[in-house]
Amino acid sequence: MTSHSNLKLGYKASAEQFGPRELLEFSVLAEEVGFDSVWVSDHFQPWRHPGGHAPFSLSWLAALGERTCRIAMGTSVATPTFRYPPAIMAQAFGTLGVLYPGRVILGVGTGESLNEVSATGMEWPGFKERFERLKESLELIRLLWTQERVSFSGNYFRTINATIYDRPEEPVPIYIGAAGPTAAKLAGQVASGFICTSGKAPELYTETLLPNVQAGLDESGRGMHDIEKMIEMKVSFDPDIDRARNDTRWWAALALSPKEKTNVEDPLQMERLADALPLERITSRWIVSSDPQEQVARIRPYIELGFTHLVFHAPGADQEKFLRLYAEQVLPLLRKEFG
Repeated sequence: MTSHSNLKLGYKASAEQFGPRELLEFSVLAEEVGFDSVWVSDHFQPWRHPGGHAPFSLSWLAALGERTCRIAMGTSVATPTFRYPPAIMAQAFGTLGVLYPGRVILGVGTGESLNEVSATGMEWPGFKERFERLKESLELIRLLWTQERVSFSGNYFRTINATIYDRPEEPVPIYIGAAGPTAAKLAGQVASGFICTSGKAPELYTETLLPNVQAGLDESGRGMHDIEKMIEMKVSFDPDIDRARNDTRWWAALALSPKEKTNVEDPLQMERLADALPLERITSRWIVSSDPQEQVARIRPYIELGFTHLVFHAPGADQEKFLRLYAEQVLPLLRKEFG
């Protein structure tokens, strides 16, 4: 991995919107046109039912690794606590790390009911339990990557003489996705990276997320250079501004507040809630423009906050067009100005 001072520019592969083969071709193109990383969402259920997709991210990442040679690649984010027990995640990412040394990153979060409930039939627990499970699962994954014959007895997970036989010499970096203070602090305490998303109220970043990452770093005796700060940038860029606006409709659910989508376990229900929103509210989560300079101007505040890895998520159906346009018109401006 390159040093944290270098700005990295990645591509978000939307597994909710595209099937596995199509998504793979877009991501191979992302490497070809000069993106530094590809991050795939990990969904069991998409945000929409008709036209929705949910390819299995772990097998998909292996295909991506075989078709590319340079990009970093990871999950943004997977949940190593319900559908995937931590020991299985340790095994899966151990294998990926051996196949593609120095290129694989495990991005994790506390999960959402949409993905876990339908696959497991479980009762969806509150944040406190989900957070405690995540914390414990990361402890277990780390043990499995660094020790042999791990017998672990936690509050939620157990292993008996478990060994991950195939794992890279350097453990795969773990990045933690956070939308609130508790997970942000955990990222600062134990993770190689911190992940959040753009387009929310500025004070969320300045008063909640970044100060808590810093508090976690302070507690663990680390500095800001010890963690990569990654942000998924929601951008809709097209020479036709009306098209750029309308492209965001597919992702209307992103404009729903956490409160509005808590306990929504059915893509059909999520879709109904999302489609009721006005376009003005839907576009509010996105940097929508037809001008490369305007894209850079509206991205700048995030870089000034200290984000070093920007991962661009475009909402439109024509991802190839977006990748070529963005790589040609926007990425060079960002690299020129911010290194």
